[in-house]
Amino acid sequence: MLHRIWLFFIVSAFVATCWKVAVTGDLGGFEEVMNAVTSMAKTSVDIALGLIGLLAFWLGIFKVAENSGLIAKFSKILEPLLCRIMPDIPRGHPALGSITMNMSANVLGLDNAATPFGIKAMQDMQTLSPVKDTLSNSQILFLVLNTSSVTLFPIAVFLYRAEQGAAQPTDVFIPILLATSASTLFGLFVTCAVQKVNLFNRVVLTYLVGVFSLLAAVILYFSKLAADQLAAQSSLIANFLLLLFIVVVLVQGWRKKQNTYEQFVDGAKQGFEVAVTIIPFLLAMLFAIGMLRASGLLDIVMNGFSYVVGSIGIDTRFVEAIPNALMKPLSGSGARALMIETMQHHGADSFVGRLASVMQGSTETTFYVLAVYLGAVGIKHSRYAVGCCLAADFAGIFAAICVSYWFFG
Repeated sequence: MLHRIWLFFIVSAFVATCWKVAVTGDLGGFEEVMNAVTSMAKTSVDIALGLIGLLAFWLGIFKVAENSGLIAKFSKILEPLLCRIMPDIPRGHPALGSITMNMSANVLGLDNAATPFGIKAMQDMQTLSPVKDTLSNSQILFLVLNTSSVTLFPIAVFLYRAEQGAAQPTDVFIPILLATSASTLFGLFVTCAVQKVNLFNRVVLTYLVGVFSLLAAVILYFSKLAADQLAAQSSLIANFLLLLFIVVVLVQGWRKKQNTYEQFVDGAKQGFEVAVTIIPFLLAMLFAIGMLRASGLLDIVMNGFSYVVGSIGIDTRFVEAIPNALMKPLSGSGARALMIETMQHHGADSFVGRLASVMQGSTETTFYVLAVYLGAVGIKHSRYAVGCCLAADFAGIFAAICVSYWFFG
């Protein structure tokens, strides 16, 4: 799917440039597009190199978090809920441990740990599936929760905002938290409704009341703030929680009598490798997007959409971030590249730059997650999984637009 989208971008940009040169007489059109390609090639390397230090730091911290058993502690909090919403998994089954480890890793932003746990969870649930080439109800709900997973620390978004020169890279923290919570809750409700799972038993209601109480407290607190205070308070809370997380992780490792210094260094060594690894993916998408914008095609499409939206009396500033919303379910690297390009074109602290960041943190890459997890267990028939995952994506994107207008509008 992604290779077709990528080729479509490039061919469309070429056709649009030919039209601009032949019909409008803009003889510099081809030069502008090639300049964009050259610029984006350089930008992809600059971005990756600029991230090495930040990636090394957080990978070091996450290594200590994994080895200290912090993820295992989070898993104990989630297990009672999972037994109720996935009733076809018997108590004590290994799948429950794998699922809770995966979700705990996602909450902490430990993507490298979450994927292996997720594959293990799918394999464990596969042992209970009566039809081996078809997703079970529990597997579908697990996939929905993964693609819409609440991430308490969206470190990657903060890193890219910092690299792009945002004054307060973490000012999108609360908007992301609200958007990703909306995505997860909507996905949970839709999937449980399809599966006829009872969400009104005591244990599930206790968890839901806790989540909604937390969200209500956040909304109530921020609703009392002036518009110019929202971003500053979001940044303050995010930075406090990040520092608290760092201290808790290191103290937990010390309490376990581990050499946290060596573990941190071992994790940090991966920073350079990861930064270099993302260069080809950034380059592939950035130069294609740069061609689209330089050819004028992206502006034509967005202007047309803005005209339609404006004609019915709706503010049109969110339109520039629509490509991010459309790309997010298809490709993580593509959505990341669009977010970076949006911040470069409009500014990291512009409304659109912030909205693109919130969208990036609101959901996971649906089709990538489906491809990896279904491929890991040889599933051919996904039933209604795609529909439920995309419903959660839509809820997250819609919430991202709403909270961005609230905080930054």
